[in-house]
This record gives sequence, C-alpha cells and structure tokens, in this order.
Amino acid sequence: MKTLYVRIVLTFMAVAFVSGIIGVVLTSLYYQEKTKTNNEDKILQMGQSIRELYGQDSEMNLDTYLTGIAALGFQIYAVDESMRGKMFGGAFKRGKLTDEEIQSVLSGDIYHGMKEENNRLEIFSLFENSVRNTVGIPLPTKDGSNALFIRPNLEQQIGEIRIIVAVLLGFTFLVSLVMIVILTRFIVKPLQVLKKATQQIGKGDFNVGLEKSRNRKDEFGDLAEHFARMAESIRQLDRMRQEFVANVSHEFQTPLTSIQGFARAVLDKQVNAKQSERYLTIIEQESKRLSSLSKQLLKLAALDKEDQRLQMTTFRLDEQIREIIIMLEWQWSEKRLNLELELPEISIAADAHLLYEVWLNLISNGIYFTPIGGTVSVEIRDDGADGIVVEIRDSGIGIPESELKLIFERFHKADKVRSRSSSGSGLGLSIVSKIIALHQGTIEVRSEVGKGSTFIVRFPR
Repeated sequence: MKTLYVRIVLTFMAVAFVSGIIGVVLTSLYYQEKTKTNNEDKILQMGQSIRELYGQDSEMNLDTYLTGIAALGFQIYAVDESMRGKMFGGAFKRGKLTDEEIQSVLSGDIYHGMKEENNRLEIFSLFENSVRNTVGIPLPTKDGSNALFIRPNLEQQIGEIRIIVAVLLGFTFLVSLVMIVILTRFIVKPLQVLKKATQQIGKGDFNVGLEKSRNRKDEFGDLAEHFARMAESIRQLDRMRQEFVANVSHEFQTPLTSIQGFARAVLDKQVNAKQSERYLTIIEQESKRLSSLSKQLLKLAALDKEDQRLQMTTFRLDEQIREIIIMLEWQWSEKRLNLELELPEISIAADAHLLYEVWLNLISNGIYFTPIGGTVSVEIRDDGADGIVVEIRDSGIGIPESELKLIFERFHKADKVRSRSSSGSGLGLSIVSKIIALHQGTIEVRSEVGKGSTFIVRFPR
C-alpha cells in the first residue's frame, strides 16, 4: 500500500510530466499560429537577398558563391536544369524532393516546404533537418536557371544554445524532483504527528503534545487544534466513564453491604424478633433502592443509544401533569404543602412516556426538598413562536450557585446537595436532561440557597 508521502511525490511528478506535454502542445500551437509563417517569410527574404547579391556579379563561380553563403549558417541544395544537385553547408539528413517540385522552382515558382511538409508537432518542425523543410527559389545564372532550396543551419547557428537549453531544462527537472521529494516530507510531517497522536490516544495516553502544530497558521494548524480539542473531550469522557463506573460500584456496594450485614445478623439469630423485623424492613428498602438504581441505569443506557427513537404522539400536557400531582398527593399532603397550579389546556407532540419521567422527577424533587408548610408551583404557558414553557418552582433549601452547572452530571451529589437526600442516586436529573435534549428542548435552573429553586423547561413549537 502506497503511503501518502509516495502518493504526493508521484502526483507532483505526474503534474510536472503532464505540464511539460501540455506546454509543448501549446507552444506548438503558438508557433503554428504566430511564428511559423513569419519564419518562412524571413527565410524567403534571405533567399531573395542571396539571389540579388549573386545577380550583381553573375560571372562569379556559383559553387564558390554558395559555399561562402553556406559558411554564414545556411544549408543549401542547388539543382541545375540537368537535374544535378549539390549540397552546400551541412548535409540534409533526410527527405527527397520530387522532379515536379524541382521543375516548378526552375520554372520560376516558389517552394514553400516549411508550410506544407511538417505533420508532427509544429514546434519540432523548426528543427527538422530535411531538404523538404526548405524554401525553394529560382536562381538565374549564365549557364541557365538553378533551383536553390535554402534553410538555416540551426545546428551551426544555435547548436550551443540548444545544448544549454537542454541542460537547463534537464537540471531544472531533476532539481524539481529532488525538491518535491524533500519538501513533501514537510507537507506530510504534520499528518505523521497526528498519526502518532492517534496511536497515543489508542493506548490511553491523551497528552498528545500538538503545541507546535497548533501554532501553525494554516489548515494543518486548524486540524491540530480541533484534534487537540477532540483528545481533551475524549479525556473528559474517559474520566467521566471511570467516575461513572466508580459511582455505580459505590452506589451498589453500600446497600449490598447493609443487606449482607443485616441478613447475616438475622440468619445467625443474634437479634430478637423485633430487631429481626426492623432489619428485614431495612433489607427490603435497600433492595428497592437497588432495583430503582438498576432501572435508572437501564433508562440512561437506552437514552444514550444513537438510534433512540421517540414514540411521538399528541396529548394534553396539562392533564399529564395533573395526573402526576394526583399520584404524588400523599407526599405533598403529608408535608402540608401549598400547591399553586396554572395548567391551561395545552397539547404537545412528544413521547408521553418519557415526558412523564421528566415531570415525575422534577415535581417529586420539589416536594421532597421543600420543608413542611412550603410552596410548590407548576405553570404551563404557550409562548407562541418560542414554544411551550413549563416552570416548576419550590420554596425549598435551594442549590449553591457553584453546583448549578453540575447537577445534571451523572451521580453528581455535592455535600450540600447530598444532604438533601440520603437515598438519591444522582441519576434523576441526568435522565431529565437527556429526555429534554432528545425532544430538542432546553432546561434552565435558577436557585438561591434557602429560598428555593426554579426549573424552566422549554420545548420548540
């Protein structure tokens, strides 16, 4: 399997190769459209100048004259009326002219070989060392007409330049490859750091040490920043998981220890009948507490499932809350609490079973933590576009401000809150918060120690 480093290097190489090919094609098109015709016209003008210069002294030996011209950087193929040809300057390496083409030039026509004979990429046709890649002009002499086929001897004129350009391009390509190989390491290095960090997290080490990467002002810096935040979130989740396991163990261990102790005392017949009955009552209460705790844990586990689906129905919210008030009558009547209810007729689309858990928990908490003769009030109101609001207020002992942000955490029971309930598990409000979140709602708490608490639940329309 190819690593990202190898893939990037190969990608850059492919880009360089394809770019070179496209550059050649585009340059060829440019040469064909802008330069080719001008280039042939220039060579034609040179040929005409060569002819005019010879015409000034027609007694001059033609071979000597053409030899001198060729020495200036030209390749010349001269054919007389007897179809005998001679080459001057560098030899043509390929190509052959037909008799018709030669006769046409001898008759006074111009041969445009540079326009007609090149079927390859146009840019390479400039360097084609062929007798067909020439301009042909007639040259009158004292011995009759001659046909001159002329082209620049590029090897003589720019041979060194071609070598220099070729060496330049070759070294440029090689240096580019070396730089790609080296610089790609710097591109891949942040990913290798993140890879190492993921391996650390997989081993349970959340100190990933991405400070240098997080200081980068680019996408890798943003990625490292988000990754560090994710690692911190996982660290917190792992800490919460460990605390959760410890709290569950503690919550189970305490009643189990009591049950074992009292059961052993009864079995060993170390107590009288009255004490035995009291011990059995305690065992029953602790068993109920364990059963309640187990149900709450199962409820949380069910709510935590990602595929949790709400059984949505439309029902009367005011009637549901009245039902809970009636069910809890023995609790609030025993404490002689004053109930203030504002329950106008309001229907809501929600999971009725889960919302029942919410109101039962919040109202029973309000009753439990309110002293004898206190007040518990429940209000429902429709805020129009803002949704439906339910407020549950009590005049109980209140919650310290430092604990307000923590009361929805599982098993959270700070000292002052713990004193409010010796039997609570600390899961009730966690379940309430989860159910409300599943309904896309929010819950807000306002409280003052010694004056009571207010829980405000909002559901979207």
